[in-house]
Amino acid sequence: MPLGICSGSRRVLQPLLATLSSSWDRFSEALAGPVRATGAFTRHFLQLSSAALHKGLRSLVPHSSTNVVDSEAQPLDRDLNVLAENDGTLTLHLPDIPTGNLEAPSVMWLLETSTDPEVFIAAARLVPQVEWPLDFDVSDMLHQLFDIFNSCVDIQAHIVPSLKEKASACVNALTHLYYGCVLQDSGHGDFIARGRSDSDVLLGISMVDLRTPHHKVLGTAMNFCDPSSPLSRLSQRNTYPDSVSEQLSHLLPYHFVTGQVNEGIEDLAMTVISKLLSSPSSPSNQIVANCILLACVMVGTQVDKKDIVRIDKSSALHRLRESFLTQFQKVLWAWDGGKYSMGVTRRTWNLLDIICRIIELAGTPYPGSSEIMHNLDVCRNIYLGARSSKQNYASVSLATLRKILHFTFAITEISRDPAKVWEGHFRWKYLSYSPEDFDWAVDYLDFIYSDDHEAAYDILLLLSSVRVCCSLAKKCLFIERLAACMDGDMPHHLRHVALCAAYSAREEIASIDTIDDARLRDMLLTKLSPAILSVVCLHTGTDDHDRSFYRSRDTYYLELVFALTRNSDWHPHLSGDGHIDRCISMIPEYCNSGYNQHAFYIGGILLRIADEQKSVTSLDSVTEQQWWDVMRSAWNNPPFDMYDAHFFELLLILVDGTKKYMQIASKDDLEWLIRYVASFVEDWGQVMQDMGQGIAIAAVEELNTAAKNMLDSFGQQLLVP
Repeated sequence: MPLGICSGSRRVLQPLLATLSSSWDRFSEALAGPVRATGAFTRHFLQLSSAALHKGLRSLVPHSSTNVVDSEAQPLDRDLNVLAENDGTLTLHLPDIPTGNLEAPSVMWLLETSTDPEVFIAAARLVPQVEWPLDFDVSDMLHQLFDIFNSCVDIQAHIVPSLKEKASACVNALTHLYYGCVLQDSGHGDFIARGRSDSDVLLGISMVDLRTPHHKVLGTAMNFCDPSSPLSRLSQRNTYPDSVSEQLSHLLPYHFVTGQVNEGIEDLAMTVISKLLSSPSSPSNQIVANCILLACVMVGTQVDKKDIVRIDKSSALHRLRESFLTQFQKVLWAWDGGKYSMGVTRRTWNLLDIICRIIELAGTPYPGSSEIMHNLDVCRNIYLGARSSKQNYASVSLATLRKILHFTFAITEISRDPAKVWEGHFRWKYLSYSPEDFDWAVDYLDFIYSDDHEAAYDILLLLSSVRVCCSLAKKCLFIERLAACMDGDMPHHLRHVALCAAYSAREEIASIDTIDDARLRDMLLTKLSPAILSVVCLHTGTDDHDRSFYRSRDTYYLELVFALTRNSDWHPHLSGDGHIDRCISMIPEYCNSGYNQHAFYIGGILLRIADEQKSVTSLDSVTEQQWWDVMRSAWNNPPFDMYDAHFFELLLILVDGTKKYMQIASKDDLEWLIRYVASFVEDWGQVMQDMGQGIAIAAVEELNTAAKNMLDSFGQQLLVP
């Protein structure tokens, strides 16, 4: 016997086999008919029934350690110099499976000894689901499975109808084990039938019309044996169950690590990854790990062969994710501007179609700033190349550019969901760059904003994330296109992200006086001011973001307008276009002592405009009580920003305004004001002193003293008879 079991040992195992056969008879009777599928219940039955077998097999079956010494580098078709710098073979550090816990010996014994066809079929179907270590000798099993398959074929080369299920199970088990044999010996020969080449054997099997989903695995194995032959039509069909995709996700890496790969296999690998990861039901960690390992070897990562054969790699999901993303980005960065049609490069660019889903399922650590800039440099180079190319190639290139942008958003957890556009996505403010680095993005926006709203959305999301617009030379174009994207005829989500981009570049927009051409400057002021207001005004649409008051959106709007008030050139437009009226309308909504920062910015805007624009009639409608509501609410949650010198400037204005309007405050209001001003001094007083802002903190302390004195006067008034 192949397991080396002597006659004495057979006497020990015969009772176990009798028990198993008896149990199987009862199992079949309970189902009132022969078993036709190895479902979850069947697998559970076999596992329970074979538990007794394990006890005998542990002592009777000689087996070496599952560790494999041979971890030679794979002969991948590497076409990039950067891949030569790979840090070495990826080892997943999967926990070793003790020999006694392996299910393979039990399955192997059942296949070799059982005379019950239903037991044989069930065991054969378990072959792709159990661990088969590289040093586990299955050569005799391959021969046996092939012989049994042949016994199911009549003299006319047709499957005997009653044996079709048995023949199918044989072929599926045979092809699965064949992959391991080739990987272990790093070559091809006569593994399946002595004296016949494997390609000839597999071709002969394929000529028999099995018409089962697992015929696809056979077709893939034929290509594994001879990559020069195209995949069979059966293996290219996409109408097959997920169980076949799952098996292929385990077997396809064998093609890449042995160099037995062609474009057909690459396309099939992409199809399998997409099919499994895009399933409506969330895939298991085991499936995700299999797909990421397959993606790893596609982009050139070397993986230890003993890890390739493991069925469950989910415990190494973190290592797989990091290795894949590292290698994936290396290939992106090494792109030299040519058409990405060679080996590893082609696979990497193809994986852009599914990369965001991989990140969504596997998660990712936040990348370093240099990685983000490398990705954006690739986008810039693609754009520059596309503008100088023919139209068809340019369209493909720009589509690829957007995929890389989506990938970069995904690894930095920036959502493209329009519903989350206001959720603080400005995560790239610490990147090292110059404004000129994003001139290409402004040019791209100019190129596509009117025709491709989704691409324009991506570019504006990018510009809002880097908190920069462009160089001075592109400033006019940027502002003009921002105004155009906020136009009332544009889709709502594009208008919203345009407001985000304007907020992000608010300092540059505020300094519009740096534009020398007065006519151009006035034109931009005239266009942008009403466009900004139109985004926050009530619309007829059903989008929640278009409500009259929307807290997150209005925060962006108020901070933007507050920044613009620092430049007097903006004041006539802010007043004349209705921004001041809009801010006044927000007082009842946001200046009610609630915990928000809106009141701080409303107060800053109105106080600045009131100080310099005495003729603004809108301010005449603001009552003393409304002014006081703004002042007291502004101290509830002031947005302290130690890096913004303008914050301290506004703090002084707010102190003066509070002193002026607190004269109508009630006793409760004064107590409330004293508590929050004191809290501000306690939290930030020493920090401001250390920053050289002693004058500002002294003014705040003086306000607190004035409020306390006024509160004391309430007590004295009560003592007067």
